[in-house]
Amino acid sequence: MVEREVKLRFASPEEARAAILAAGATPLRCRRLQEDALLDTEDESLRRRRCVLRIRTEAGKSLLTFKGPVQPGTMKIRDEFETVVGDGEVLQRVLEELGLHVWFRYEKYREEYAAEDVTIALDETPVGTFVEIEGGEQGILAMTEALGRSATDFILDSYRGLFIQYREKYGLANNHMVFHEQ
Repeated sequence: MVEREVKLRFASPEEARAAILAAGATPLRCRRLQEDALLDTEDESLRRRRCVLRIRTEAGKSLLTFKGPVQPGTMKIRDEFETVVGDGEVLQRVLEELGLHVWFRYEKYREEYAAEDVTIALDETPVGTFVEIEGGEQGILAMTEALGRSATDFILDSYRGLFIQYREKYGLANNHMVFHEQ
C-alpha cells in the first residue's frame, strides 16, 4: 500500500479543530493517546535505508507498521504495510530477542476526521499541534485549501525530525518525544 500525506502546523488544537470542522470534515475517531516505538538493528540498517519499523499502542490495541523510504516529491509518499497485533509488548520483546531495539519513542494525542477521499488527523504533540492529511493527491490539495493553507505550508518531515528541530531550538537533552519529559 502507498501512503501519501502532508502535515500542517497549527497554533493550537482548538484552532485546528475549528478549521477541520469548518472545512466540512466529519469526526471519525475520538481523541486518544498514541504511544509509538521505532525499532532498528544495532547497525541502524533500517535508518540507513530510510525505512521505519514502528509499534503503535493506543487504547489497549497495537499496530505493527513498516514504512519504506520517502519518494521525492511535494508530498510525503512511501510504501506502508500495517497489521494489527494482539500484544504490542510481547511483539516488542520478540523483536528485541531477534536483535532489534527501540531507538526512539514518541507520543501524541490524535483525533481523526473524514472528508471526501482523505483522512485528517489532529495531532497534539509535545512539540506542537499538527494536522496530518492522508489520501489521494487531489483530496489532500482540496483539504489543504479548505483549511486556508497552501502547498507552501506542507511539512514533510517525520515527528522524529520535528522533535530534533525542536530539541535543538530549545537546547533540550531529551531523547524521546514524550509528554512527561517536556
